[in-house]
Amino acid sequence: MTHYYSADYILPVTDFPIKNGTIAVKEGVISGIYENNSPEISDKDVQKLQGIIVPGFVNSHCHLELSAFQGLIPKQTGLIPFIKQIIRSRRSISKNDIDTAIDRADKLMYNNGIVAVGDISNTIDSKQAKQNSSIYYHTFIELMGFEPDRAKDIFRAGTELFEAFQPLKASVVPHAPYSVSRELFRFMSKFCWETGSILSIHNQESEEENKLYRYKTGQFIDFYRDLNINIDFFKAQARNSVQSFIPLLPKKQKVQLVHNTYTSTKDIYFIRRSDRDVSFCFCPNANLYIENRLPKIEMFLFNDLNITLGTDSLASNDNLCILSELKTIHSSFPSLKLTETIRWATINGARFLGIDNNFGSLEPGKKPGINLITNLENLTLTRESQVKKLA
Repeated sequence: MTHYYSADYILPVTDFPIKNGTIAVKEGVISGIYENNSPEISDKDVQKLQGIIVPGFVNSHCHLELSAFQGLIPKQTGLIPFIKQIIRSRRSISKNDIDTAIDRADKLMYNNGIVAVGDISNTIDSKQAKQNSSIYYHTFIELMGFEPDRAKDIFRAGTELFEAFQPLKASVVPHAPYSVSRELFRFMSKFCWETGSILSIHNQESEEENKLYRYKTGQFIDFYRDLNINIDFFKAQARNSVQSFIPLLPKKQKVQLVHNTYTSTKDIYFIRRSDRDVSFCFCPNANLYIENRLPKIEMFLFNDLNITLGTDSLASNDNLCILSELKTIHSSFPSLKLTETIRWATINGARFLGIDNNFGSLEPGKKPGINLITNLENLTLTRESQVKKLA
């Protein structure tokens, strides 16, 4: 049966907004999009809705495995205290609690209109939930190891986890510049290139990361000491972290840099010259939760860069909701237009994940998920804006 939905606006994302348009959907697949008063639907039973219709959201960065940590870690303590709390908390949470929280988080995202997720995994814990989910998942198997002599063993364990996640879509990726040695970077870069995999990495979430790479100073020195990790091998690079690891990636590598809270204009220029296919993922609510700071979003817009959105984890967020991320962005950057940022939440993430043939925009033949956003002022989000999943 075909359902017809009309709203104040339809935002196809890849085309102009349609005022008082109608969308036809059969079993989740879009069969048509019509202008106001189109004669083609004059005899159809159209459900008239208040709000705007948009595609299902793409959450480009999440950590399902950390869902059981919700409410355990204080806000605005900074990245390194946050990491220490994660390490300590992992020892006290049972496997059953982790599994239950993962299932609950998956359902939460589904109900919040999220249709596809780029999810970070360090274990196999999330596989069953992903197999049973209505959401499309690409799993980024995240490796950590700053000590060069451990690189081969860590990489081997990562490829074994990669095989364990089959047949689900997955990549083997680095966690962050401060937690991955050059040797481990090279192993993963070669693997991503040979397998045609996309790559995602946490980037410049804290200024301490840049201090480490520029001067070999800052809180990470004490952090490694507390973990009994000898970093005598590491030499200051006299440049920010992203400028140090980007050259380790293959040319044309499709990579997503996540957070970018302390990325500079010089970093942007360096990345643009690097000949890599780079997307920049913002997780604003997590940035505020951990560092109480947002990226310089205007700088990224000025340089016409591909932007995606993520929620990060329930360890660093009160919800897993892309609309909530959009509301935070528009509250802090009121000059932004929803017609632009909705692309970050949909088609840009779908293109990064390589699923834009079916997700990310409202086009006949696609099955992208259909969301209704309510309580707007024209095409502007308000604090009361909510999302309802239509299909």
